[in-house]
Amino acid sequence: MHGPISWQQFWLIAGIVTLGIALVIVLVTPRQDVSEHAGGSLLQMFAPYRTVLLNPQSYLCGLCAGLLFLPTTVGDMIWGVKFLQLGWHIDYAEAVNRASMVPLGWVVGCPLLGYAADRFGRRKPVLYGGMLLMLAAALAILYLPSGTLPPYLLGFLLGFGSGAAMIPYSIIKEVNPDGVKGSATGAINFLVFVMSAFAAPAYGWLLQQLAGGGELTLAHFQSGGTVGIAGIVLAMVLACFITETGAATRHPAPIPTTSAKTV
Repeated sequence: MHGPISWQQFWLIAGIVTLGIALVIVLVTPRQDVSEHAGGSLLQMFAPYRTVLLNPQSYLCGLCAGLLFLPTTVGDMIWGVKFLQLGWHIDYAEAVNRASMVPLGWVVGCPLLGYAADRFGRRKPVLYGGMLLMLAAALAILYLPSGTLPPYLLGFLLGFGSGAAMIPYSIIKEVNPDGVKGSATGAINFLVFVMSAFAAPAYGWLLQQLAGGGELTLAHFQSGGTVGIAGIVLAMVLACFITETGAATRHPAPIPTTSAKTV
């Protein structure tokens, strides 16, 4: 907005880049065999969702991922800059820079945590590790005095830990039949962003009530932030009931056997 290009130019360039990415995807995506196309009515297109939505594990995955996204989608992307400005008294440009560290943490955390889950063959321990990191970073952001830690560290760690929210996306595909994996991904995405869509105005209303119509302060953000903390804790509780689907559980290591000696 205040750089060498205008915001109109930025979105024009972003659109061109997006078209280029779309073209590459079209070229590299394998073609589907004609025999794999399922015939039938329009209503039959929604049949896979019946399978997904009748599976309680689908809801556990969706709620867990949605709760882990709320501190970042609502807490950072909507209220992060205001929190830094009014709570920590940081100027606008610096507040934007610090808030942008959360999505940068996603960029690093999502692939690394996904790799760790595949490498160890266990989904849930990595999921819990990310949630604990999120919880520690959120508590530090809300309650540690400004300047206690390096300025860009906490936002990055919050985003890095939030990368674990993508692990339930893998689990929901693994707890449902092979033929409905695409529908399972669509269902969890729906649940996650419906939660964010409803939580955003609700959180704004809560902050307004805490401020009593006045200017928001650090104390108001700390009180309102307990909702996000409670959401992470609730996600940890829900994760206890999610089925472990890692490769280590599907393909247990063989028990070594000893051959009998010939006398």
